[in-house]
Amino acid sequence: MSWLWIVGSLFYYYRYEKKYSNPTQIPTLSSYPFISLVVPCFNEADNIVDTITNLLNQRYPHFDIIAVNDCSQDETGNILDALALKHPQLRVIHHAKNQGKSVALTSAAILTNSEFILCIDGDALLDHNAALWMLTHFLNNSRVGAVTGNPRLRTRTSILGRIQVGEFSSIIGMIKRAQRTYGRLFTVSGVCVMFRKSALANVGFWSIETLTDDIDISWKLQIQHWEIRFEPAATCWILMPETFKGLWSQRLRWATGGAQAILKFLKIWRHWNSRRMWPIFVEYVLSLLWSYSMLLYFLLYMAQFFFTLPEEFIIETLLPRWAGLLIAFTSMTQIAIAMKIDARYDHQLWRNYFYAIWYPIAFWILSMLTTLVAFPRALFRDENRLGKWDSPDRGLN
Repeated sequence: MSWLWIVGSLFYYYRYEKKYSNPTQIPTLSSYPFISLVVPCFNEADNIVDTITNLLNQRYPHFDIIAVNDCSQDETGNILDALALKHPQLRVIHHAKNQGKSVALTSAAILTNSEFILCIDGDALLDHNAALWMLTHFLNNSRVGAVTGNPRLRTRTSILGRIQVGEFSSIIGMIKRAQRTYGRLFTVSGVCVMFRKSALANVGFWSIETLTDDIDISWKLQIQHWEIRFEPAATCWILMPETFKGLWSQRLRWATGGAQAILKFLKIWRHWNSRRMWPIFVEYVLSLLWSYSMLLYFLLYMAQFFFTLPEEFIIETLLPRWAGLLIAFTSMTQIAIAMKIDARYDHQLWRNYFYAIWYPIAFWILSMLTTLVAFPRALFRDENRLGKWDSPDRGLN
């Protein structure tokens, strides 16, 4: 899969990105329709002033900002009201009851008259030209339903944070480029994505039961033949967990949301017109099989110390040998190519290449464990239960 992603991302880079996406230039549009910048908030008192202030400096002539306070338990609501008094472009929606990010996004989408809705998280800092880059896709093709941006990490003060810098390039950025080349995306990045409102209305907006609104809406749009694109020049600077507890909680939620989507959209195999989603489905199933195969491998290794096993089931060591060298070479090649591509948007990216050495060990194990826990959680989760959010770990700085 790594080599498949490498080939796909390189094709994407030379076909689209290298020639057209120069982040130092501001794209000229054929028209400048009114857009809404939507910020769903829950307990964002520490970050919301920076986020809203940054959005007010967006280099776009016609926009407003809609902040949705989803019954925060801190001062988020009061801060937003104070900002709205100072800035007429800002509108604030207050939910009387916490209902989750999907409901918050849907509230804003229904209440705005804008056809184009750019959604970011309450702790994110959006590049000032992001809206221009994203809109080019919508104006050039009426079938584009969503354009996902390029999230970049601000939290780089710890080893855990610096490892994730490599991950966001080699995994998130590279895979989106490759999947876009091959036809369909598994998910947009919910922290930075623009939608066409008519496309959202066509699929019934966001689903209230899902834990990951971005995965679910991506599948709903693409099953209805709306196109999703990736715009790497639309950068968005975000905070990520830098503690193991925070990282575990985040990745478990992501994994559970992915499993929810796979279980929810099993029906795509009954419809030939959904065939372009089949490879994405298979890719997830392979990762699921890999996780459970690794669990079985570990259990067999431990069992031989307590039971007499047939010779074909005896595992001499858990440490990789020649295959481990091949995996390490592949992983570091993937990260190096991804960083080379993304360095034009993040000039300090190469400083974190050394820390990415630990990615295959630390994050593959984390991915395996979260998948093992997440799939049963998704399988037995109440379908009518709201996908509410908790205050996440925002990193050490």
